[in-house]
Amino acid sequence: MTDFAAVLLDRDGDGRTEARFGRLVEADLMDGNVTLAVRASAVNFKDGLAVTGRLPVVRRWPMVPGVDVAATVTGSDDPRWQPGDEVILTGWGIGETHLGGWSEKMRVSGDWLVRRPATLSPVEAMALGTAGLTVAEGLDRLHRLGLTPADGPVVVTGAAGGVGSLAVMLLAQEGWSVTAVTGRPEETERLQRLGATEVIGREPFAGAVKPLARERWAAALDTVGSAMLAHVLSMLKPGGVAIACGNAAGMDLPASVAPFILRGVSLVGVDSVRIPTARREEIWNRLADSVDRHRLAAMTRVIGLPDAIDAARRIVDGGIAGRTVVAVRDL
Repeated sequence: MTDFAAVLLDRDGDGRTEARFGRLVEADLMDGNVTLAVRASAVNFKDGLAVTGRLPVVRRWPMVPGVDVAATVTGSDDPRWQPGDEVILTGWGIGETHLGGWSEKMRVSGDWLVRRPATLSPVEAMALGTAGLTVAEGLDRLHRLGLTPADGPVVVTGAAGGVGSLAVMLLAQEGWSVTAVTGRPEETERLQRLGATEVIGREPFAGAVKPLARERWAAALDTVGSAMLAHVLSMLKPGGVAIACGNAAGMDLPASVAPFILRGVSLVGVDSVRIPTARREEIWNRLADSVDRHRLAAMTRVIGLPDAIDAARRIVDGGIAGRTVVAVRDL
């Protein structure tokens, strides 16, 4: 039986997560009606949590991480998909309850797949990945709530990371004046190239959270959570909207109701795991048409599958900026 390469996660006798580069066989694949040859994946913060075990992301052992996939269909019992089709898969529990994309082969449900736009290469699709899907959905929430760049500037927290960098780029493309918040001053020039009008450190968000602080932004896209998001909420202008899509600093929210009842602020969450398929297709096609490919390439680096474990460990320690694509096969 032919084997294939994969990154494998398991637990030792003390319940600690162990990650290794290994081999699987067809019999190891999980249930599904479509078989994929994975071409590329990405390193996301959630993958870092899975590899390090810092949060209980993984729900099934052993596991293959990788919540983003660009692949070619090699076999299908689903009439919607034929061998040779180029597809994207994000969410749906891959890398958590279903073997993920850091593997040369996968077997999945055809319901989870979206056709990869022909104008997006596998690397570009994975440079966007779940991060791009999340930001695009967040931007749509701002649109639906009636906010535009004319309402004032927008703040992006955790701006040097994958989601944050894409948020800076896509918001700037739409004409927003973007304040990028990062604890890494060495990333200032890169964030400015992505379109940030202003790059600031974390100092304005230190200390106890005030019920209300000086009004600064009309909108926010927060990837950090915890006290950072609470500070941001206190600084939004009346009618402002904060999009919450990350928890790099924790799951808690030590906030006051004051911004909501005295300034009419809204807090909107984005869950990229269970976005309906039709909605995903719409977002992917829009990103393929609108994304600035030069800026996307400038914020992306490509690594091989054996290097993914180290990258996953580094991302949770804040050691990776922008987006990291994993070339599972030769691209």
